[in-house]
Amino acid sequence: TKKFGAVFLIGIGYPLKSGKPHDLRASDYDDWSTPTSEKTFGLNGDILVWDSVRLDVLELSSMGIRVDKKALQKQTKLMKQEHILSQDFHQKILDDTLPFSIGGGIGQSRLCMFLLKKTHIGEVQSSTWPEDIKLPLL
Repeated sequence: TKKFGAVFLIGIGYPLKSGKPHDLRASDYDDWSTPTSEKTFGLNGDILVWDSVRLDVLELSSMGIRVDKKALQKQTKLMKQEHILSQDFHQKILDDTLPFSIGGGIGQSRLCMFLLKKTHIGEVQSSTWPEDIKLPLL
């Protein structure tokens, strides 16, 4: 993101070549394990931008096709979370009761942070913050 300004990163969650998790994405949410080419996986992705105020990457959106039976089984196995498959939500996916869906959206507060060049999400949203958190003033 620092080099290009903005990127769309596909397959967040799939294990890296080292075998370590790319990110601890939920195994029962977006499909990050379906092959999309010989070298890539995932029907999910994030819009990431370079935040020149915080000098760090900022995720503006996370989106994707939700898990189906096959992806749910594969992803829970990869994350060693097969125990969750007995839960009602997961059972409905496994018995094809729940329809496929697509989810995601733009993070409104993060977009406002980016456009208004703010360093903390508390500067752009109405919320309650503990007294010990001080927002930086620019």
